[in-house]
Amino acid sequence: MDQLVELVDDQDDVLGVADRAEAVRRGRLHRVATSVCRDEEGRILVHRRSDRAARFPGYYDVTVGGVVLAGESYEQAAARGLAERLGARVPVRPVLRFLCRGVSGSYWLGVHEAVLTGEPSPDPERVPWHGWMSEDELRLAVWRWPFTPDGQDAFARYLALARR
Repeated sequence: MDQLVELVDDQDDVLGVADRAEAVRRGRLHRVATSVCRDEEGRILVHRRSDRAARFPGYYDVTVGGVVLAGESYEQAAARGLAERLGARVPVRPVLRFLCRGVSGSYWLGVHEAVLTGEPSPDPERVPWHGWMSEDELRLAVWRWPFTPDGQDAFARYLALARR
């Protein structure tokens, strides 16, 4: 048995619980939580995904997160994702939630923001490289490096709200 997730409808209302792998395989809507990490100077954390990642191996991303487990809130899942992937135990602030029609399926995505004080201690099996970039540096990097398309969609929506 994989991880248990809540199946949801187009309004993000819970329909039931299922095994994550089964939900993904059948294209059932479920929840994912992610965070954009900034440092105290406002730079954005960019990381490279493991070459063994199931989706987009070796790609770069500006969001850190994963599936929302059954009974977990988006915020709890986002905080857990930061702890598991970056060794960071910091508060997360919800920014937006939307139905992501991603490249590898559709799911509800909760996007959060976290401010990291100091360097993260990532799990090298999940995050083999990371670095801090300004928004201008990041704009150039997305032209040079392969970035996850869903992460870029979430980041663009995040930036649109953050600039208001």
